[in-house]
Amino acid sequence: MNDNFFFSIENCESEFYIYNFTSSQPKTVEHQHDKGQLLYAEGGVLHVFINQKHWYIPGRCFIWIPPNVPHYILSHSSHIKIFGLYMTIFETDDLLYKTENVYMVDDLLREMIWYTEKWMGCYGPEKAAEYYFLKAIKTNLPTMCKNVSSFPIQHPYPKDERLIKVGQFLRNNLEKRYTLEEVAKEFGLSSRTLSRLFKEDIGMSFVKFYRAIRISQALELMSENKLNVYEVAVKVGFISLSAFSNIFYRIMGIRPQEYINKLKKN
Repeated sequence: MNDNFFFSIENCESEFYIYNFTSSQPKTVEHQHDKGQLLYAEGGVLHVFINQKHWYIPGRCFIWIPPNVPHYILSHSSHIKIFGLYMTIFETDDLLYKTENVYMVDDLLREMIWYTEKWMGCYGPEKAAEYYFLKAIKTNLPTMCKNVSSFPIQHPYPKDERLIKVGQFLRNNLEKRYTLEEVAKEFGLSSRTLSRLFKEDIGMSFVKFYRAIRISQALELMSENKLNVYEVAVKVGFISLSAFSNIFYRIMGIRPQEYINKLKKN
């Protein structure tokens, strides 16, 4: 995404705007726009930052971002396909369009999103075929989302510079297993001080934050489709497949192998 994109969407008076692209490790500055946004990706995990919260968007999921909500995105994936469907939202539209959330994508919705792959720019009634297709997505999205799981894969993002560095350190060393005490020592802090920082800055424990990073990386590795479930578990620091499977299920509502099988349908 570049300045031309931001200028184009802000000046689009049509009801819909499409921006699809493939990129390596994409990253944007914080921005907002008058249209709501359906953001979907394949080939990796998107990280979306909204109101000091960090959302994970794994494969077969999309995030809805309401109009005029500041956000920015990034991904560590080397080859990720991103679909951006922007829509004008009216007062009478479904409540789904008023709040950010992450939803799983069923086969029908995925096919509809992929149908827009080669589209780019503004779409109004003057482009009747595309316009009414996008209108159908918008009209049916709330109904389709009621029939699949929805879940908030997010946590507060650290504001304290020390915690940001801790997060980077943990992400870069996921194959090892660190305790709170070991991480505190690495950064010249007492375990009590580090524990307090987590609770005061992001309102969650070190253990939950660490687990979120590990599951996030597991989702990225699964999206690359190069490792089996056990290899993924080891890569993100789990000593047993059952422990990884149970935690993954608790967060995602689906077992790791089931999730991989869904990705292979892509």
